[in-house]
Amino acid sequence: MPRAFAKSLFMVAMAICLDASAQAPFPNKPIKIIVGFAPGGNTDVVARVTAARMQDILGQAVVVENKPGAGGVVATEFIAKAPPDGYTLLMSSLGPHTVSPSLLKSVGFDPVNDLAPVSNVAVNALLLMVNPNVPVKSVPELIAYAKANPGKLNFGSSGIGATTHLSGEVFGSMTGARLVHVAFKGGPPAIAALLAGDLQMMFANLSDALPQVKSGKLRGLAVTTSRRVAQVPELPTVAESGLPGFNVAPWNGLVAPGKTPPEVIAKLSETVQRIAREQAFRDKMFEIGSEPLGDTPEQFRATINNDIQRWGRIVKEAGIKAE
Repeated sequence: MPRAFAKSLFMVAMAICLDASAQAPFPNKPIKIIVGFAPGGNTDVVARVTAARMQDILGQAVVVENKPGAGGVVATEFIAKAPPDGYTLLMSSLGPHTVSPSLLKSVGFDPVNDLAPVSNVAVNALLLMVNPNVPVKSVPELIAYAKANPGKLNFGSSGIGATTHLSGEVFGSMTGARLVHVAFKGGPPAIAALLAGDLQMMFANLSDALPQVKSGKLRGLAVTTSRRVAQVPELPTVAESGLPGFNVAPWNGLVAPGKTPPEVIAKLSETVQRIAREQAFRDKMFEIGSEPLGDTPEQFRATINNDIQRWGRIVKEAGIKAE
């Protein structure tokens, strides 16, 4: 067979294979879920538990890749510019997705048009805790101590614009206490600094905080949601501890690049909704202090739009600024 003819046959065969792959139903290759924070934090755990079940259901590898930086903004910008084919997704969160556009001078994405909601996976509370060396055992005592020691209490966060940061800023604004913010690239590194005494207080995800509080290494004071949480029912809310109206309920939701085809979004959303109904998944979310949601793209978009407006107003009224 002449070499040129053989080469032509090979090219035709390759074209047929590529066309067949392109026409195969979604998904027909591995999916990647990006996490904008360091491994081990709440968002990371939610992503990995979700990815494991997605892999079982979809029949394709679903891998998680951590891309920390700027409180999750680096990963969010990355997804906004990724190919809109459903194979690169983001386990987004309230802070970088809905707050950073109001908090930062500029971000490299439009939170409404550049990110396509798939499903809000889970919501959780933050836990306000202090290093045991801080002589307080309640929120009122912390407020009094902070006011008596202006600028001497450092609070850590998982990054600028993250809910762990915003909670501290709102707390300072509502109480008149002058706190010093110290940003890290995720919850676990901030927790380590709190344990070491480099920080005095922190609003942390329950998954990061509970082991340390239950062991007595850190002292829990209150939770940030509007109602108490089942994992630590003995702890009051910040609102009922003297700051009525204080309510921070971070979420973790799966999003895709903005122009991802509707049928791909629907397939992914149906998968997440199915996972959120499974008892094993619900049990795991309870373990890490989260409540499973699994809503539709439309419901998730409504949540995002509401949070953009709410936090934009809070950032402006409280005068919160990025360092």
